[in-house]
Amino acid sequence: MELIGMLDSPYVRRAAVSLRLLGIPFTHRSLSVFRNYDEFRAINPLVKAPTLVLDDGSLLTESGLIVDWAETLAGRSLMPSAPAQRLRALRLSGLALAAMEKSVQIVYEYKRDADKRDAGWLQRVQQQLRAAYDRLEAELEGVDDWLFGATPTQPDIAIAVAWGFTQLVVSEFVPAATYPLLVMFALRAEQHPDFAALPPV
Repeated sequence: MELIGMLDSPYVRRAAVSLRLLGIPFTHRSLSVFRNYDEFRAINPLVKAPTLVLDDGSLLTESGLIVDWAETLAGRSLMPSAPAQRLRALRLSGLALAAMEKSVQIVYEYKRDADKRDAGWLQRVQQQLRAAYDRLEAELEGVDDWLFGATPTQPDIAIAVAWGFTQLVVSEFVPAATYPLLVMFALRAEQHPDFAALPPV
C-alpha cells in the first residue's frame, strides 16, 4: 500500500503513525495538494490528502477511515475497549481533531490578502483553538506516559500530532509556555520510534 500526502499535514501524519504502530507495511509518497496538484490528481482525482492506495489499486481517503481499515487489517484497535476508557479516548481524540481543524482554518485565512481576511471569523477560530488545547492541557494532568497503558493509542497519536502541527504553523496563537503538559506529552511522543520515523518536516 502507498500513503500519499505531506507529513506536515496532521491528517496524513496521523494516518502514517497509526499504520506504523499497527505494523501495516506501506510506502509513503510525499506529494503536495498544491505544488504537485497534477501528479496527485493522476492518482486521486479528488486531490485529497491523505490518500491510501490499496494493493488492488483502490483508494481510501480521510485519516479516520484509513485508521479504521488499518485496524481491520491488523486485527486490533488503537482504541481502548473498556466503555469508560473508550468514551474518554473518543472525547480526547475529538478535541485533538478540532485543534487540527482550527489550525488549518487559521492557516487558510491568512493565505488571503490582508484586506480580505475576516477578523471576526479569525478571532472565533482562535478562541476555539485555544479552548481545545485548554481542555487537553487539563486532561493531561497527572499523565506521565501514555494515556491508556504502556503503548500509544489513537488519542495519544492525535494529541501529539495536533500539537506539533499547531506549533509548526500557528504557534503565535497558542504559546507553548501556556501549555507545559502538552509540550512534555508531545516531546515524549516524538521520541517514540514510530513518531520519529515520520517527522512532520
